[in-house]
Amino acid sequence: MPLNALVEVSGRRRKLTAEQFQELKSNLAQHPLATPILIRSFPEGRFEIVAGHNRVAAYRELGRQTIRANVASIEEGEIEFAAFFSNLLSPSLTDFEKYWNFKRLQELSGLSRTEISESAGLSKSHVTRIFSFDALPEQAKAALAERPERLGSNAVQKLAALVEAGKAEKVVEAVRRLVDDEQFTQDKAVSFASEKPKVMQSSTTVVRAGRKKVCEVSTRNDVVGVRFFEKEAADAEQWGQRIADFINKSLADAEQE
Repeated sequence: MPLNALVEVSGRRRKLTAEQFQELKSNLAQHPLATPILIRSFPEGRFEIVAGHNRVAAYRELGRQTIRANVASIEEGEIEFAAFFSNLLSPSLTDFEKYWNFKRLQELSGLSRTEISESAGLSKSHVTRIFSFDALPEQAKAALAERPERLGSNAVQKLAALVEAGKAEKVVEAVRRLVDDEQFTQDKAVSFASEKPKVMQSSTTVVRAGRKKVCEVSTRNDVVGVRFFEKEAADAEQWGQRIADFINKSLADAEQE
């Protein structure tokens, strides 16, 4: 089939990393195409690519003019199923890519997760685990799209639970570190997102006039508090103004220096 007769449909092409695509291209440069691409008739003498978008892209970069193809009679409503199951059979397909394909198929077909699992021949628990990616914040999914192989469905289930527990920001940070740092493993990502916020230690200082306690100054989590004892409590407002004046004067002196 002439390559210039093939039409690519947006969103259907399986995402490969630059390294994966280069490996595919190098393989096709040395060996004949083992599996023909799958296409169907399109208006004006052209053909729509159902499966094999990356093979077509590699052939084009290699300067080839034609590619082996199987022309199938596929109804409009069955195209996405054919493309989906063609990708699903790929042994190198990551869990995130499976999720992306499951999600797209669900949006286009309106099928439930149970119906998708039955159509794919997968257990309901496996499909549920794949759909755990759905619970990740959009920022995390955007980062993961760059390197989908970095996070599997087992770890993402744990991260999804942490998102529901109110730790979405930590999960986003964990996924970004996972994508950027080769030494940062999935287990480390889950542990990092699970960490409880460190509570700063508090300190207390008692101010005395002789043996008499005047006030107590405490600090905790960047908050300074002053508590006056007994009669001195009546002067708290004045002391508050003195403290404010002292801070303002200190800042002014620092600027002059």
